[in-house]
Amino acid sequence: MTDETRGDQPFKRLFFALDCPPTQRKAIAQWRSELGLRTGKPVPADNFHLTLLFLGAVPLAQIGEVCEAAAKVRTPGEALRISLDRLQVWRRTGVLSLAPEQAPQALLRLVYALEQAMLPFGFEEATREYRPHLTLARDYRAPEPESATAPEFFLRAERFALFESHKGRYRSLAEWPLV
Repeated sequence: MTDETRGDQPFKRLFFALDCPPTQRKAIAQWRSELGLRTGKPVPADNFHLTLLFLGAVPLAQIGEVCEAAAKVRTPGEALRISLDRLQVWRRTGVLSLAPEQAPQALLRLVYALEQAMLPFGFEEATREYRPHLTLARDYRAPEPESATAPEFFLRAERFALFESHKGRYRSLAEWPLV
């Protein structure tokens, strides 16, 4: 059984995200390997995504309701195109990530709509300030690495998904179109 329990209630660790297409994953992983990182734990390329909203521990009994609420979220009506053109280090949390220099307004509106849809569930994790990013490595404790080529990746998303995080792997549980 892949579910975890807290007390006597089974739950899953969930988050909403934009998935990263396989060709994009490969290109980002190749670029990351050229950085020659000597610290941190590289995130497996199969886990590359752009987080929209982290929910944390969600009781199994509530997942259907979460999906129903997500299905009612107003979407941009078009595919999102997010430029991942900035390498950054979050020193406090030890994260090395790619982020947009400027987040598209359609992305910010989608995140806000998701936050509003999840308010009735009382997820404490959902109250953090949103910073769009794609995590390259965790436990990264060094300055921003030098890169021979600047990051110039474009994440194109036609849907958003609810993912489960389990033992270091992410699995999509449900998807909704943006278009």
